[in-house]
Amino acid sequence: MAIKVQEHPTVVQIRSRPAPVPVGITSAWLREVALAAGADDVGFVAIDRPEVATERPFVEEALPGVRTLVAFVVRMNRDSVRSPARSVANQEFHRTGDHADEVAQAIARALVEKGHRAVNPSIAFPMEMARWPARIWVVSHKVVAVAAGLGQMGLHRNLIHPRFGNFILLGTVLTDAPVDAETQPIDYNPCIDCKLCVSACPVGAIQSDGHFDFSACNTHNYREFMGGFVDWVATVADSKDGRDYRERVSDKETVSMWQSLAYGPNYKAAYCMAVCPAGEDVLGTYLNAKAGFLRQVVRPLQDKVEPLYVLAGSDAEAHAARRFPHKRLRRVRSGLSPDSARGFVLALPLIFQRGRAKDMAATLRFRFTGAEQFVATIRVAEGKLTIVEHEDDPADVVVEADAATWLGIASGKHSPVWAVMRGRLRLRGDRKLFQRFMACLAR
Repeated sequence: MAIKVQEHPTVVQIRSRPAPVPVGITSAWLREVALAAGADDVGFVAIDRPEVATERPFVEEALPGVRTLVAFVVRMNRDSVRSPARSVANQEFHRTGDHADEVAQAIARALVEKGHRAVNPSIAFPMEMARWPARIWVVSHKVVAVAAGLGQMGLHRNLIHPRFGNFILLGTVLTDAPVDAETQPIDYNPCIDCKLCVSACPVGAIQSDGHFDFSACNTHNYREFMGGFVDWVATVADSKDGRDYRERVSDKETVSMWQSLAYGPNYKAAYCMAVCPAGEDVLGTYLNAKAGFLRQVVRPLQDKVEPLYVLAGSDAEAHAARRFPHKRLRRVRSGLSPDSARGFVLALPLIFQRGRAKDMAATLRFRFTGAEQFVATIRVAEGKLTIVEHEDDPADVVVEADAATWLGIASGKHSPVWAVMRGRLRLRGDRKLFQRFMACLAR
């Protein structure tokens, strides 16, 4: 016969003890724990700080009752990251990433041993793929690191630590323990605006005026991650036989995908990071011998013969063909498909190709019906796209569509003509302007 819960020996033993009381911690103690675990710098941010307001709903989901975010950095070997040999650079990312996850686990364990709750989300992967293609990360390490005073974002969208530069990986530990002293953002940006990241990016994702082309970076650099993998699987499925597949995908690309599956996804480029000279420990080499720095660090990456993955008709394709004619262009699909009409609208700034929108001025109003019902106004002017919900000003084009049908159009399953003929899409206004707008979206 089963023992009643209240009579179970373990229950009796636990109830005979005094209730555990969490041990108070200090930021000095927590910093010592982090450094001993292998972190190179650490900072602390209370959950109610305005700088991390965007993260709060997600970290509270991961750890209800979270009060403090512990941000830390670990250094990488910058010569490995700078190597034109992708296997060397990627190995550095993966090995340092594994180390950073171990650091986060050690910090969390120390907090738990003091009677507090703690969670250590992955520094990179795995992520919450059930949310794909929306936000898949538990916490944005960059946002927390900036708030914690571990650096500022550079032109290339990497965090630059004031001492270590951008040759770092980031981690965050969530805990319900309060700390007695927080850290604050640094009051300057270590980025020296040298534009070397602009010159090195093979697909023009980083631009000198501060614009960042998400679709260009995601399509090339992350070819063997997420969306690129989805596209590769679709290519396999679409191929008639082995010969047809080999006409679509080279053997080099196939074995590279195998390597990513077997040993960890391979980044196709981290050139923006490799050439960055910012940071006290890094800058001297650049300042003291710029010509040598360009010759040894920048030009080998620019001159490397390699495939560049681009979306057909994208700004990245035009940039790569003009700037790097010796690199082979591979037209691929993004593998990204929105899972909601609202998701499509929110993704527009990420897939909008401002080069193709040169001299374009238009206001488009989308009215979605069916499963999702909302209105969004899109404005395009001077190569920029902005989104306004529920705007009633006059529009050049009004698009009325069933939300599910529009998702089919956005993913390429249906054409706008097909939807119009079936009454699932109605267009009022300048149809040529609508067609031009759609051509400015990289998919």
